[in-house]
Amino acid sequence: IPVPGFGQDPTPLTLAGKFRYHAEATYAPMSLLGIAAYAAVLQAADAPTEWRQGAAPYGKRFVSTLAWSGIHNALAFGLDSALHQDPRYWRSRDTGFWRRAGHAVRGTILTHTDRGGETLSTWRLGADYGSAFLSNGWYPDRLNTVRLGFIQGSVTLGFDLVSNLGREFLPDIKKKVLHRR
Repeated sequence: IPVPGFGQDPTPLTLAGKFRYHAEATYAPMSLLGIAAYAAVLQAADAPTEWRQGAAPYGKRFVSTLAWSGIHNALAFGLDSALHQDPRYWRSRDTGFWRRAGHAVRGTILTHTDRGGETLSTWRLGADYGSAFLSNGWYPDRLNTVRLGFIQGSVTLGFDLVSNLGREFLPDIKKKVLHRR
């Protein structure tokens, strides 16, 4: 009986492997598609309103989101490399929805070290909150606040949790719904 979590390569990522991991998180086709979609959501919401509507403002929203992603992944790479933390999500070996969901929550706050231990996910927290504060610098002054930086960092952390839940359960859903391995 296959157990979730088996088949994951426990070999620590090299410096080049970590760089590749974070570069793909910014520039892979699916990442760029997500950035374009998020820019479209911002365009539809007219956020920020000072940027107005049209093709050029959409481009500004796209580039802004792309720059945020670049900052986020540069910070993540620097922190996880310097602190010897592994940025990958490791699926649970447990069974049952609640245990596996709890594992995804835990994997958002804690991370594996390059030596196989577990520690506070400093790379994630630093990248999520750091990129929020740094990227607010090019927004209108009314949006460049400490409060909004904390909110944006927390929202990013929430998206990380949703991403971990997806990594935990989507392989099983695909297997059951699409009858694929």
